[in-house]
Amino acid sequence: MSEVSVVGPDDGEAIQLGPTRMRILEDGSTTGHRLGIGEITIAPHTEGPPQHRHAQHDEGFYVVAGTVHFTIGDTTHVAPAGTLAMVPPGAPHTFANHGDTPAVVLNTFTPDLYVQYFRDLRDMIAGGQELTPESTIAVMSRYSTTPA
Repeated sequence: MSEVSVVGPDDGEAIQLGPTRMRILEDGSTTGHRLGIGEITIAPHTEGPPQHRHAQHDEGFYVVAGTVHFTIGDTTHVAPAGTLAMVPPGAPHTFANHGDTPAVVLNTFTPDLYVQYFRDLRDMIAGGQELTPESTIAVMSRYSTTPA
């Protein structure tokens, strides 16, 4: 029988990235690296990463709570709870929480290779480097991701 993963509400690997918290729920070890899943909690009035494109993975965002603004190229979509945004490789995108309450997003990566990006950002911050657009882009580049 294959191993089953059950991650409770207080479990998972929590990574604090400035005002944003990523909780890794599935790092790919249970799915044969076909799928990674994280829960992102975005503080009020917080911008996401610089707009970027992934070359090797699809990314999904399901808004669980709050409202997220997804910018895809030049178009911004206001996404309240219950909204799903799927971003295929090559599509320029970013997100932000412009509201007054935290926003929570379930984030998927197919395959899982981008999960390590969040760990690398955590390690960069722990090593004393500031989380800036430039440092974020440098870490993104390790995962076939480029600024848009």
